[in-house]
Amino acid sequence: MCGIVGVVSTTPVNQLIYDALLLLQHRGQDAAGIVTQQERKFFMHKAKGMVKDVFRTRNMRGLPGLVGLGQVRYPTAGNAASEEEAQPFYVNAPFGIVMAHNGNLTNARRLRRELFDTDHRHTNTESDSEVLLNVLAHELGRANSGTPLKTQDVFAAVRAVHQRVQGSYAVVALIAGYGLLAFRDPFGIRPLCLGKGPGGTVMVASESVALEGTLHTLDSDIAPGEAVFIHLDGRIERQQCAQHSQLYPCIFEYIYLARPDSVMDGISVYQARLNMGETLAKRVISTVPPNQIDAIIPIPESSRPSAMQLAQRLGIPYREGFVKNRYVGRTFIMPGQATRKKSVRQKLNAIGSEFKGKSVLLVDDSIVRGTTSKEIVQMARDAGAAKVYLASAAPPVRYPNVYGIDMPTSEELIAHNRTEEEIRQWIGCDALIYQDLEAMKQAIAQVNPAVAGFEASCFDAQYITGDTSDEPRTHCPQPVSAEGEDDGEGSSRLSLPNAQH
Repeated sequence: MCGIVGVVSTTPVNQLIYDALLLLQHRGQDAAGIVTQQERKFFMHKAKGMVKDVFRTRNMRGLPGLVGLGQVRYPTAGNAASEEEAQPFYVNAPFGIVMAHNGNLTNARRLRRELFDTDHRHTNTESDSEVLLNVLAHELGRANSGTPLKTQDVFAAVRAVHQRVQGSYAVVALIAGYGLLAFRDPFGIRPLCLGKGPGGTVMVASESVALEGTLHTLDSDIAPGEAVFIHLDGRIERQQCAQHSQLYPCIFEYIYLARPDSVMDGISVYQARLNMGETLAKRVISTVPPNQIDAIIPIPESSRPSAMQLAQRLGIPYREGFVKNRYVGRTFIMPGQATRKKSVRQKLNAIGSEFKGKSVLLVDDSIVRGTTSKEIVQMARDAGAAKVYLASAAPPVRYPNVYGIDMPTSEELIAHNRTEEEIRQWIGCDALIYQDLEAMKQAIAQVNPAVAGFEASCFDAQYITGDTSDEPRTHCPQPVSAEGEDDGEGSSRLSLPNAQH
């Protein structure tokens, strides 16, 4: 999971890209990078860390130009510890291309061999994003044949990329002296949208919140398989470049990856989460009689809309029982289970009066490893709760994700090869309620019936591209935990296994 943005404007874009990356910070906190172009020269600054720490005044002054792109990275392939794998990536031929990518290629290893053996191109990192850039560069060279670049050459290159590349990818690329290219994979697994702003500025970004927060108006989502080319004068050309395309966005974007104030593929993330609370209410009623629940308490942050709707539907008081400390490091990067458990206590503090002597229903967006859920249930008991029930707005996570969400291997997932009763006993709650998968899909899809379906392989093992990753997922320095991540609203506690996004 990463956040990407690209801008073509009539005024300097460095501050605008910086502001957009701040609005996308919840999509990645490992590294950040910005590239701008002045005349035909690229100016780049990237490093590990948060946006506010990577870019200082001197760095911003070194990013002149009226066009550029940026990325915030959450590593899910390649080497998470490598500073070199911060994006954007650059190749000097043809023309000079810089690129930022959100997603995960499932055939990156084979493509890397093809690039070396057949295309005679060299990749210097383990990042699948560098592989994708070199495939794009090679195909652009083949389509162009040394003549001045035409838009149809760009679209032909994207068509060839779709034929060679498998997996998920939302891409922004800057071609020196020509313009900005943006495209999505044929299933639209990872999000990308386009907006327009004052003075003819055009922006593409992972989420609509980056547009609206920088005074742009959402124009459209980039369709699955579609390529959009924005000329340096702001002219926009777009073309469908996939032989077969159908919209199957990642359902986890709506569960917790995206900010609630974003609209993605015509679906309000906030409304989707409210609807999930509505369907979750039916599951709760069938498990725990509502008259046995004194209060419904969300586990911050992204479970709040579902918890509020659940409480309203059941007629049970909604209470904030946990206060979150936003200045504690993310639990998934902390070595050792004991350290992670300690961090949960530092990050969340229970309000004793909301628990003492009460039977409470805790609501989380998802349960992945279960370690943080176990600790939070114990916190509620320590605060004096008489009964602690736990509801997940998502179904059981039983299978790895190969499309750019860092799910642990199957063996690390608490729901893998366990019954719900076995999970309940391990977590230690008095009742455990999971969302129903089909009901959740319907609840989200009703916001936009044009959506064909959802990529939900971590729940049902149905991999929409028909393959699974050929990449080893062993490069993260520490196991990551889906629960307990510190974020802005929406990036939740998912432990994002390892593409460079």
